[in-house]
Amino acid sequence: MEETEEKTKFCKYCGQKIPEDAVICTHCGRQVEQLKGSEQPNVVINNTNTNMNSNTNVNSGYNTRGEAKNKWVALALCIFLGTFGAHKFYEGKILLGIVYLFTCGLFGIGWLIDCISLLFKPNPYYP
Repeated sequence: MEETEEKTKFCKYCGQKIPEDAVICTHCGRQVEQLKGSEQPNVVINNTNTNMNSNTNVNSGYNTRGEAKNKWVALALCIFLGTFGAHKFYEGKILLGIVYLFTCGLFGIGWLIDCISLLFKPNPYYP
């Protein structure tokens, strides 16, 4: 009988004989060699930020919220002159004020809704 002798090597951690092509020791379980063909790619990280903030309306006087309006003034205008759209003109909504003027406060329905909604707004409010 012929014996085929398997090529072996020694584990560099536990000293036991392991197969020559073994990457992990069969006795202690530690990795004895790097995997062939699994070389890590070189990664170049370039974290330079060249973006510039070019926000032009920071101090240009443009207020996105509008001016604060007094709730009680708007409510009084709505109750007494709401069918003519006075409260809409006060809020700066000129086009809607003209619509209220020609439709008698959207036929009274818009006037009623505005009276109720103005009652529950905070003071001051931003239209």
